[in-house]
Amino acid sequence: MTSTTEGPIRTWGSGDALLESYYDDEWGRPVTSESGLYERLSLEAFQSGLAWVTILRKRPAFREAFAGFEPDAVALFTAADVERLMQDAGIVRNRRKIEATVQNARATVALREDGGLPRLLWSYRPEVTPQPRTPEEVPSTSPESVALSKDLKKRGFAFVGPTTVHAMMEAVGIVDTHVLGSHRRGVSGLWHPDGTRAADPVF
Repeated sequence: MTSTTEGPIRTWGSGDALLESYYDDEWGRPVTSESGLYERLSLEAFQSGLAWVTILRKRPAFREAFAGFEPDAVALFTAADVERLMQDAGIVRNRRKIEATVQNARATVALREDGGLPRLLWSYRPEVTPQPRTPEEVPSTSPESVALSKDLKKRGFAFVGPTTVHAMMEAVGIVDTHVLGSHRRGVSGLWHPDGTRAADPVF
């Protein structure tokens, strides 16, 4: 485990105040708004290959750079905006990821004609959530994340591989991968102790 027997049981993040705060107060709580889900999908894409704490530290700058992750605003970004963001030291200056974030904003807006991003993402919620006993048992992908990744790509999204998508699903409560015995297990209110569904998300 990443914590002592006397302290909270966290799957990850213990020992860093920023990570602990995110883990305890935000990670795994249901997110059902379009902008909130678009932000999480974007940040998980930027995290690919990097430490999550790096993204958390830059999160305020990301929000400023990408217009508060409002899809309508980011969808209007031009090539000049991409070049501007490539000069922004406050964010991760990766051209492919920046371009993907703009592309995904446009795909999010287009998806409104077919139910919208929240309903698409949450439609891939499994019937049973994982029940890891140790951090080593926490999966990095799932059949649902593989299927959702394919679906998103067909709909014009980029940088949405199965691992990135699974991380997003964990972050927004679509699955609960807090280890058994964690003080955060079941915090979403969407799962029974045996891992079966307890409630549906509120849109």
